[in-house]
Amino acid sequence: MTVDLTNDHEGKVVRGLEGVVAAETDISYVDGVNGDLYYKGYNIHDIADNTTSYIEVVHLLLHSELPTKKQLSDFRREIVTDMRIPTQVVDMMKIMPPSSHPMDVLRTAVSALAYFDPDTSDNSYEANYRKGIRLIAQIPTLVASLYRIRNGNSILSPDPNINTAANILYMFHGKLPTKLQTRAMDLILLLHADHGLNASTFAARVTASTHADMHAAVTTALGTLKGPLHGGANERVMKMLKEITDVAEVDEYISTMLSQGQRVMGFGHRVYKKEDPRTAHLREMSEELCSKRGNQKLYEISHSIEEHVFKVKGIYPNVDFYSATVQHALGIPEEFYTTIFAASRISGWVAHILDQYENNRLIRPTSKYTGKFNREFLPISER
Repeated sequence: MTVDLTNDHEGKVVRGLEGVVAAETDISYVDGVNGDLYYKGYNIHDIADNTTSYIEVVHLLLHSELPTKKQLSDFRREIVTDMRIPTQVVDMMKIMPPSSHPMDVLRTAVSALAYFDPDTSDNSYEANYRKGIRLIAQIPTLVASLYRIRNGNSILSPDPNINTAANILYMFHGKLPTKLQTRAMDLILLLHADHGLNASTFAARVTASTHADMHAAVTTALGTLKGPLHGGANERVMKMLKEITDVAEVDEYISTMLSQGQRVMGFGHRVYKKEDPRTAHLREMSEELCSKRGNQKLYEISHSIEEHVFKVKGIYPNVDFYSATVQHALGIPEEFYTTIFAASRISGWVAHILDQYENNRLIRPTSKYTGKFNREFLPISER
C-alpha cells in the first residue's frame, strides 16, 4: 500500500512559528523594525510618560479607551474590591513545599480559584469579563500573600484607598510605599501589560480556542510564562548580577560567558531589531531607584554589561534586563520576579482571551510527519 503525502509536504515548516500570523487583534502591536510598541493605538512611550497608573492601561486594554477621571475611580474601586482571595486558596498555598517555585504555586492557586468563582461554568461574554476582572485583581494578592507566607508573616488585606501598584508593595512589605516606589511598580506593570502574540498569550488563546474556561486559559499562560526564555529571564538576570561584585569584573565575566557559548539573559529579542522601547523607561527608573537606595553600584554594573554586550554582539537589552534591578530595588526577591510579570500580563491575557472567545476558531495547526509507514507489527511473543 502506498501513502499519498502530497498534502503533508505542501506546507513549509516554520520553526518557532517565527513570522507566522496566527491571529488578528487590535490589542497591541509590536513594531520590531522601528522599535515601537502600541497598546490600542497608543505608543508605549506616551503611555509610560503620561498615564497616572497601571489601572489606566488595564481599562484601555479591556475597553479600548483611556478612562475619564470618574471612570478611572470607578474602575479602580471595582478591581480593589475583587482583590481578596478565598481562605481555602490561602490555606492551600501554606501547605505547598517551601522549595516550590512561586510560579508553580501561583499557577496552581489560579487554577484553584476557579472552584470558588461564581461564574466558572458560565462562558458568556459578561461572565468571562467578570472572571477576567477578578483574576486581574486576585493575582497580585496571591503573589504578595505567598511572599508573606514564605516569610512567616501574617497576610495583609488590600488597602481600598490605594491603587494596584501600591497595594502590591504594601501587601509585600507591610507598609505604604513612597510615591517613587509606587511609580516604579506602576511602570513595571504597565510596561509588561501586553506584548503582541508572545508565547504565553498565544498559549492562552490556544486554550481559549477550545472553549475551555478563563481560569484554564490563564493557567496555561502561567505555565508558559515561567520558562527562562520568556518571563523567567528576569530572575536569571538577577542571579548573574549577584555574581559580579564590581564594574571592573564585567568585561571578563561577560567575555567568559560568550566564549563558552552561554546566553546573556535579558538581551536580544525575537521581534525587535532595535532597542526594546520599554528598556529606556526601566533603565531610567533603575538608575533613580538604585541611587535612592544607596546601591548605585548595581546600576553601574548593569549599565556596564549593557555596553559590553552591545559592543561585542551588537544586541540590546530587553525589558527583562532592567526589570530585574528595579524589582530588586523595590525589595522583591528574585524568585518572585516572574510572578510580578504575571501580575501585570494578566491584563493582556484577559483582553486576548475575551477577544479569542468573541472571534473564535479552534487553533489547530498541522505538522510535517517525518516518520515511517506500514511497519510490520510483530506479536508480543515474537519481539
